[in-house]
Amino acid sequence: MDNISLLIQAPSILGQLVLDGLLAGAIFALAAYGLALVWGVMNIINVAQGEFVILGGYVSYTLYDKFGINPLWTVPIAFVVLYAVGWLLYKSIIYRLVDRDLFTSLLATFGISILLQQLMNQVFGADVVGADAGLGSAIFAGGDIVIAKIKFVSFVLALVCGVVLVMALKRSRLGQAIRATAQDARAARIMGVDTDKVYAATFSLNSAICGVAGALVAMTWVIHPFIGLVYTVRSFMIVIIAGLGNLAAVVVSGLGLGALENVAGFVLGAEFQAAFVFGLLVVILVIRNAMVRRKRQVLS
Repeated sequence: MDNISLLIQAPSILGQLVLDGLLAGAIFALAAYGLALVWGVMNIINVAQGEFVILGGYVSYTLYDKFGINPLWTVPIAFVVLYAVGWLLYKSIIYRLVDRDLFTSLLATFGISILLQQLMNQVFGADVVGADAGLGSAIFAGGDIVIAKIKFVSFVLALVCGVVLVMALKRSRLGQAIRATAQDARAARIMGVDTDKVYAATFSLNSAICGVAGALVAMTWVIHPFIGLVYTVRSFMIVIIAGLGNLAAVVVSGLGLGALENVAGFVLGAEFQAAFVFGLLVVILVIRNAMVRRKRQVLS
């Protein structure tokens, strides 16, 4: 209650929290769109989504820490490296999950998430790390609101990446093949589309998108090997709210989640922020289930 009264007495604090959350939400939305892409095209829920994000963060951090490369220049490198990781995972594991039931994909990608967690722990260590882009901070409202400039840069880069992805899916030949496969894989195969290549490209593209999101996360906050689950839950929650294939709804849901989570973290305490995300997911799932049941009753 004390924190709520503080927000009422000092609106600038609320403004700081909401602005911070909105800027963060664009990164959440980017990772969520990758999850929606794989889910919509391949009918696979990637539980390792958050681990891909963190792995992308470690690519950025390693290049910054070991080679002195400005973290902003590591974003395209993280994209390429994670694309390769996604392609290798598809060729070794994921291709076996296509056309299988959803529960099988959940188990398999959950195993991949644990494997990636342990590999990152062994290779990079369990310490909390981050990459400093050295951009400083921006001051608003006479000094009452202070926002790191890297958050604005990450916000813009996330939105640009999302727009480029959507345009590529609409206009490129590969994008047309992906959309055709998502609508009807069997018909696409009859029309000469190599759906295995489409699936490989889709999963690799999702991994690359997570690499970009992870590089932005490493610059904006901090990373460690075991924080990926929170990003998976955020992505899943955004997709559940926004639906598959709707970038505008994904962006709005991501921004809303970022702002709500930030305010909740201040009101409840930072130690309960992750718990709030998990609790909100349960509430959303219950509401969506009730809506589906009501729709079925109306149709019957």
